Amino acid sequence: MFSQLFRSIRTSKEEELPEPDEKLALGALLVRVAKSDKNYNIHEIQRIDRIFSQRFDLNAVEAAKMRALCEKLEQHAPHLDVFSEMIREGVDFDERLATLEAMWQVALADGHERPEELEVVDRTKHALGLSEADSLQARVQAAQTIGET
Repeated sequence: MFSQLFRSIRTSKEEELPEPDEKLALGALLVRVAKSDKNYNIHEIQRIDRIFSQRFDLNAVEAAKMRALCEKLEQHAPHLDVFSEMIREGVDFDERLATLEAMWQVALADGHERPEELEVVDRTKHALGLSEADSLQARVQAAQTIGET
C-alpha cells in the first residue's frame, strides 16, 4: 500500500529511500514538527536523537543516522497524514499515545511553543485517532520528561 507512494521518492543523488515503516514514520513526523516553524535547532535535533535512542535502543551514532534518513523522508514525503496513518494502523493505542508524547517533546524542546509546531501536533493527534484528553496527557508527560533531562 505505502510502497507505491514512496517508490518514486528519490534524494537529490537519485538514491532510493527505503520504504518507511512505523519507526521511520515516527521519525519523519518528529522532524516535521521540528521543521514546521522554519527553525530546526539543536535542541530539537538532540531531542529527536534521544527519543530514537530510548525507544529503539540505538546508540548516538545510530540515532543520528536514523534522524538523517528521517529528514530525507520528511523532505520528500507527500503529506503528514500518510505517516500518521502508518502509525495508526501499525501500532496499538499506547504506542500511538507514546508517539504523540514524542511529538510534544520535540515541540517543547526549545522552550518555545510555536503555532506551526502546535498545528502539526494537533493534526497528527486527529490522524492518530487520539482525543484532546490524550493530547493533554501526552503533553504533560512530555514536559515532565524534558524537565528530567
